[in-house]
Amino acid sequence: MFKSLNIDPEKEYRIIRAATRVFAENGYEKASTNAIVKEAKISKGILFHYFNSKKELYVSLYEYLSGLFTEKVYERLDRNERDIFATIRSVTLIKFEFFSVYPDLINFLTSAFSEEASEVKDEIEKYKTKMVENSFATLFSNIDTSKFKAGIDVIKSIQVIYWTFEGMANQQQLKAKSLSVDEINQEEVLAEIDAYIELLKISFYK
Repeated sequence: MFKSLNIDPEKEYRIIRAATRVFAENGYEKASTNAIVKEAKISKGILFHYFNSKKELYVSLYEYLSGLFTEKVYERLDRNERDIFATIRSVTLIKFEFFSVYPDLINFLTSAFSEEASEVKDEIEKYKTKMVENSFATLFSNIDTSKFKAGIDVIKSIQVIYWTFEGMANQQQLKAKSLSVDEINQEEVLAEIDAYIELLKISFYK
């Protein structure tokens, strides 16, 4: 990851910003390291001094930005909340806010999440699996399972709930791409989130 490479802070910022935008717009295979170094205003030699290959840059960037994004989300959460729907509602709203505030970061992570290039796909998949496992452990370790219906598989129920809202967050991202924060109808988003919550509560709660 970037932190362990002892990169000059100014160069690090320029590399992250340029690589994030270029990879987000073009995907892994079509992204050009020439475009990255041009935008970052560094030489190709400097880029490959820090990263041995385009693949290493891409994977390192994904790990760094995923960790940073997750950290920012967790900072905003109420760790004392034990209701799974209240927790996921908060996570979804926080992510949605970031769609317009950090468009390149979100676009990169979304693109990487579905990246099919064989050169990086396996490593991204492994990291995604680890991130999801960590998210489950962090978000749901303290939820009140007594609210779930008797005899229901709580773990599978949580997975269904989690992926439902992940899908919704991705849909909202597409809507938010071309809008400023002020143009986003927060009430409409909240209404849609709450409608899903009520439906899922009927399915899984007593």
